[in-house]
Amino acid sequence: MPLIALPADHPERFALAEEVHARPPELLPTPARASYLAVLVDADDRLRESAHLARLCERFAVAPPSRESTHFTARLGAMRLTWERHGEFSSWTVIVAGTEPVPFAEPATALLPEGWLRGLPGLTVMAAHAVIAEAPPPPHPPPGENELLPYFEDHLVVGAEIADGEALAYTDFKIHADGCSRFLLLGRQLTPRVAGQIVQRLFEIEAYRMMALLALPMARRQSPRIVAIEKALAQLTDGIARDAGADESLLHELTRLAAEVESGLAASQFRFGACRAYAELVRTRISELREVRVEGMPTIGAFMARRFEPAVATCLTVSQRLHDLSERVAQASALLSTRVDIARERQNQALLSSMDRRAKLQLRLQQTVEGLSVAAIVYYLVGLVAYLSKGLKAGGLPIDADLMAALAVPLLAVGALLAVRRARRSVRGAEARQEQQDLQHDITR
Repeated sequence: MPLIALPADHPERFALAEEVHARPPELLPTPARASYLAVLVDADDRLRESAHLARLCERFAVAPPSRESTHFTARLGAMRLTWERHGEFSSWTVIVAGTEPVPFAEPATALLPEGWLRGLPGLTVMAAHAVIAEAPPPPHPPPGENELLPYFEDHLVVGAEIADGEALAYTDFKIHADGCSRFLLLGRQLTPRVAGQIVQRLFEIEAYRMMALLALPMARRQSPRIVAIEKALAQLTDGIARDAGADESLLHELTRLAAEVESGLAASQFRFGACRAYAELVRTRISELREVRVEGMPTIGAFMARRFEPAVATCLTVSQRLHDLSERVAQASALLSTRVDIARERQNQALLSSMDRRAKLQLRLQQTVEGLSVAAIVYYLVGLVAYLSKGLKAGGLPIDADLMAALAVPLLAVGALLAVRRARRSVRGAEARQEQQDLQHDITR
């Protein structure tokens, strides 16, 4: 088929197109055994994980995946290995065809090299084994408690008809002595692809359930802390309502509470958000099973609704309480800050009024001082005139020194007053010009 001339491809076009084809289910023959492992891996351990997988591939003479790969599947001798890298964890699936003499006595992981699983970097979150076998042909009823006893011991078993009656799925959601959960899938002429899809969904239900519940211990630790903060906030709010006059100390305590709440949010919100997302995936996978109840046994969906959903609700409630508490603290802080600001404004107004009164007093004092200064200047100048007149009289001029001094008093007083007023106007003019320059500078900025 000839290529069509298209505009340039978006950089992510092919990656996004392949996304819907990612993580295809493995083909599972009947009978078969499958094992699944979910390991929580830090970003720093990703290279160690890739190297560990590469050593296994080298042992079986298989080309390893590239370091950028997030999915890898290969046949290693009699087993088929699938590795997938998820957001927080990595999953490992091992599939082996055939039956085992005793249920779960020889799981698929038994074919891995000795100690290889133990050497995986990270922390195990979930491990499970599954047995895939043929269901009893009709009209034989589904297996009862006694028939399921070899698989699940004496634990409570949940299960149902799934995939529109094409299979029966059972589990006890218990971690057995080997550290793994157990699943039993009894198919009614299942195709390998459908069997692979069902087993993948069963494994993912348990893996996502465990990942969602990682938030539960954090929620339990946060609950007493939230109660203490709510109690302290109630007391502070009551103090604000009583207006006891200790606004500064109340605001300081509210700031401390706000920091504590934000610290709790920062430490827990990723985990609570992940809990919400994983819980939704669990619900989706359960709905994809299309369960039909088997008499005398709870379905997987009913079991999760009774045991899993309350735990998720606890985590989401704690998350919501933290958000509500943050908003309440912020509201109380805003209210108190407003009141503190108003009180400060009143103090500033009182201070400005006081400064205005002082300025007026200083002006009056200055005017008084100016009057005294004029009198002093006039007295000094009149003395000089008197001395000058006496000197001129002594020199032979017919001058009355006392009369000259008396006549000089009004003239000198008027001159001194005019000089003081001129100096005052000059100072005021300089201040006005400076204020205008400052105003123009502020407007320009």
